[in-house]
Amino acid sequence: GWKWGQAQGLPAPNSRLCPTAAASKLEVSMPAEVEVEIGGTARIECNFYIPGNGSYTYIDWFYLDRTNTPVRLCHITGSEVLKEDTDYKERLSVGEDKALSISKVTLQDARTFLCQVGAGGSDVGENRTELRVYKVPETPEIEPNSAGISVQDSDNALIAKCVSKNSFPSPNITWHKNGEQLVLQENQAKFTRTRESSGLFTVSSTLFAPVTRKDRDSHFHCTVHYWLRGQRHALESRRVKITVFYPAEHLKLHVEPSSALVKEGDNVKLVCEADGNPPPVFSFFKRQLDDNWQELSEVAESDGGVLSLYGVNKSSSGLYKCQSLDLDDMGLLEEEVELVVNYIEGVHVKVDPPSPVLEGGSVTLSCAAHSLVDLDYQWSDEKGTNVGKGNQLFLRNLTFETPNNFNCTVIAPSVPGLEQSKQVTVAVQGKPRIVDISSPLYVRQDEVVNLTCKAIAFPKPSVHWNVNGTAHEYVDKQHVTSNLTVRVSHDLLRAGAMCRVSNGLGVSEKHIQLLDRKTTPESQGVIIVAIIVAILVVAVLGAVIYFLHKKGKIPCGRAGKQDITRPEARKDKIVVEVKSDKLSEEAGLLQGANGDKRPAADQ
Repeated sequence: GWKWGQAQGLPAPNSRLCPTAAASKLEVSMPAEVEVEIGGTARIECNFYIPGNGSYTYIDWFYLDRTNTPVRLCHITGSEVLKEDTDYKERLSVGEDKALSISKVTLQDARTFLCQVGAGGSDVGENRTELRVYKVPETPEIEPNSAGISVQDSDNALIAKCVSKNSFPSPNITWHKNGEQLVLQENQAKFTRTRESSGLFTVSSTLFAPVTRKDRDSHFHCTVHYWLRGQRHALESRRVKITVFYPAEHLKLHVEPSSALVKEGDNVKLVCEADGNPPPVFSFFKRQLDDNWQELSEVAESDGGVLSLYGVNKSSSGLYKCQSLDLDDMGLLEEEVELVVNYIEGVHVKVDPPSPVLEGGSVTLSCAAHSLVDLDYQWSDEKGTNVGKGNQLFLRNLTFETPNNFNCTVIAPSVPGLEQSKQVTVAVQGKPRIVDISSPLYVRQDEVVNLTCKAIAFPKPSVHWNVNGTAHEYVDKQHVTSNLTVRVSHDLLRAGAMCRVSNGLGVSEKHIQLLDRKTTPESQGVIIVAIIVAILVVAVLGAVIYFLHKKGKIPCGRAGKQDITRPEARKDKIVVEVKSDKLSEEAGLLQGANGDKRPAADQ
């Protein structure tokens, strides 16, 4: 019958000498090819048919050397395997199905193996298998052109180089851009193949092609293709980009921050951007009143395509120009931008009627300023309190106490942070008004005292006393305080003193009354209060005694006298008698409270 085996190396689809039902002689069937990776184990089957269900006499395995001469590997008879002294002796084995296995396959094992079967007499059959050895290539490595490529180069430029190592047999390499395979001319790819000492192949391919501006965003990769077991396989490299040089075609110039928001004092940048690579050389200019352009490299800080202007003001407004020069083709591009610096100037406040204003009068404050944008006005007093909005502020019934410093703040709502302010003083004038005086004043004769008179007025008033003494004045804004140090005489005590305050608009005066401390109603009042307090103390003491009696703390009758204030050894001293007659007790308490004299027995 047929003897079938299995091999680790898969056989090719077609096998030699497929058996037929009409076979009348010994036939041997083997796979045409067996593939195995280097380092693996190859298993080659040998299946045979002997007519009449006969058995084999021997099986011999051979390989063909370089001259196609068979070299026997082993001789099999029954269950005995005799290995020949060849290079395969240590790596060779025969299975129960008589299949030949070769371990640790090398490149040198890629040859033809032959199986010969003998069935007695001269009946012999044989067949052969081609052992193919392969090694999967390593993942390809790609290196792009690091120097950069100019679009103005008319010839094909080196794009990248791709290398794959340690493969067998030799694979192929294809090139791809943005995921699509490139169809290359003969001069656009240079392929090399090198066989290493190990027998494996290293393959490389160099891509040459013209570039355009669009290639600045292109991705390139290479793919290694190899065959394995009748199927095509592929390994891809990483994606790479190349540096492409191209002249600028467009130029942009803008202001940071936005030109509509720039205000005096801001730091501004004029940013010039070109779409060339490498960036061109930038120059900045400003148009003068005579329409000539002034280069700004010497008067402003310029770094590449950025012009920095610090602390801009009204005079910084104007037309600016950026100019780019490409050093490859000497191409020149220009772009202009208008810089508008928002400002507030000429802030002033008009007082109507002009200051100073009479006390009790009214005044109108009008605030005005100049700007390129709409303005809002806010008013605040000297304490920072908001007192009004709009460009006018109306003040009525002015007094000396009215705040006389007002601030007009001018704000540009459309330009955050842009504001200016102006302060104005509204002076209120009028005759003096005495607001504080030390009267009445309690003194003793011959005592040295201070008399105080405080007034408010504008213009500054003068203070006069009708008595002699030492005067000291203190001025705080519109307030004037005069302290007069005098010795109290009999006449001063009787007549008092007069404070007189005057300025060009009028006079105010007030009298200071001096009272003798010995005869003052207040002294009499103190004595009366002291008497009342004493009476209340006695009344409270009597109430306490009555309360103790009602609680049983003090016995009734004269025999029950208790000493509630002294120790027991002093019971014969200061006792209190509590009578059983309620009316008598209450009368006694009232008498005690009024200070009446009681009998000696009740003391």
